[in-house]
Amino acid sequence: MPDQIEQAIVSLIGQKVVASAPMGGGCIANVRRFTLADGGAVVAKSGAPGSNLALEGAMLRYLAEHSTLPVPAVLHAEDTLLLMDHVETVGSIDAAAEVDAGALLADLHDVSADAFGFEHDTLIGGLHQPNPWTSSWLDFFRDQRLLYMAREALDAGRLPAQLVSRIETLAGRLDRWIEEPARPALIHGDMWTGNVLCRRGRIAAVIDPAIYYADAEIELAFSTLFGTFGTPFFESYQRHRPLKPGFFEQRRDLYNLYPLLVHVRLFGGHYVSSVEGIVKRFGA
Repeated sequence: MPDQIEQAIVSLIGQKVVASAPMGGGCIANVRRFTLADGGAVVAKSGAPGSNLALEGAMLRYLAEHSTLPVPAVLHAEDTLLLMDHVETVGSIDAAAEVDAGALLADLHDVSADAFGFEHDTLIGGLHQPNPWTSSWLDFFRDQRLLYMAREALDAGRLPAQLVSRIETLAGRLDRWIEEPARPALIHGDMWTGNVLCRRGRIAAVIDPAIYYADAEIELAFSTLFGTFGTPFFESYQRHRPLKPGFFEQRRDLYNLYPLLVHVRLFGGHYVSSVEGIVKRFGA
């Protein structure tokens, strides 16, 4: 496969490859760095037919065209091969990078649309993510996120039917804790540590998007689920977009049901008990 990718790089970019090496993070596709004869480098993600790498490329291009969020430049995108500029990284997410991320995500969330959803379906963690345009965020979050992913996890044999029934009960009560946002916000959609590339206290790029227009709080919630961002990020973010009361106390856990259900569908295991704990906390 590396030889085939080298040939594709020569054909598509017009540069000879002088070295290549595997990169981490390729749980959905193979990822390699290719050094070019001119000293530059490209990153290639490759996979079997049906890998949907063209869709990943389209999402990166959408972010580049509609926001200031830094993303790798897409050089080529088709179903089985995605070529991107290599982004140099130095260091990990520190307090300075969190401050930078707060400003960047606040700016991203200012990008809006007339409804919730997106112009086409997208992916999260390689899973289908439906995005029909919907005027109500509560309806969208209930039907296209919680209920959809719960039933996907049930069909995969990773979520008990009894817990799905309890999720359905909770989904019917969301208006007790969640209000309709003032307007839809463009989100990256998969904001966790592995998708954030840093360089000396700044965000160099974000990768692996799962974009759609949403309540911005669902992105903020996900950013705390695995400890990606903390106090410096939220202080920075709120200088641009203040949060309504109740986010940390209630809505964060409700919104994190969706990424937890994604992880249940993918992996099962202890994520099921995490989902059950939130469902129980909210009385279902």
